[in-house]
Amino acid sequence: MSTTTSAFSAFALEPFPTVTPGDHLADIITGVVASQAAKLQDGDVIVIASKVVSITENRRVDLSTVTPSQTALALSARTGKPAEIVELILAESTEHVVAGDRGPIIARHHLGYQLTSAGIDRDGTDGAWLLPKDPDTSARSLRDAITASTGVPVAVVIADSDGRADRRGATAISIGAAGIAPLRITHHTEPEGKTKRQEETLTDLVAAAAGLILGQRGRGAPVAVLRGISYEASDVGVASMLHHAP
Repeated sequence: MSTTTSAFSAFALEPFPTVTPGDHLADIITGVVASQAAKLQDGDVIVIASKVVSITENRRVDLSTVTPSQTALALSARTGKPAEIVELILAESTEHVVAGDRGPIIARHHLGYQLTSAGIDRDGTDGAWLLPKDPDTSARSLRDAITASTGVPVAVVIADSDGRADRRGATAISIGAAGIAPLRITHHTEPEGKTKRQEETLTDLVAAAAGLILGQRGRGAPVAVLRGISYEASDVGVASMLHHAP
């Protein structure tokens, strides 16, 4: 497939049912697709919010089982985050930095990703959701099941919200991928004849594009389909492009 994209379209899979631990997410996705007028096409990229993957994989932690350390208590006092959440951030990461006077906490997850709060999502006042245990493996499993069910070759990207230490707000990045090479490599010939090689994080660009329609308040749409994206088929996964792979 050509790696040059001149135009693409995107749509959310909605209405999307509430997902619970143990659900077969691929079956839910294909069920929603079957109920819509727009069917999957060869080469579609299905972008899935990491939280629904975590829910189906039962990655919930009961905060009553978490005992904050002195470091967590100090960070909690500084940032205003619950000490139990801070302790989970410390447990799930190898290093962290507090951006601004009171946060957010930007942490390097032990899987190698740099994420706000190590990718941990609150679940009410008494729980939290951790990232999927192995997002690339989760993406491959979902891709295989969706393709087997529909007979349509697709790619899957698992996206997570991410903050940056230099600015406010959040964007979306990829943490898992299957069927799509995470890096897009381009070559440009400069006037003096020298060829410049450029690497772009394609799956992050895909995740950010899907982020425009994923998870907007009041919509609850955790899955989007991007159509027309040109990419190289690959199963190397997002881990292959990390500086600090696990």
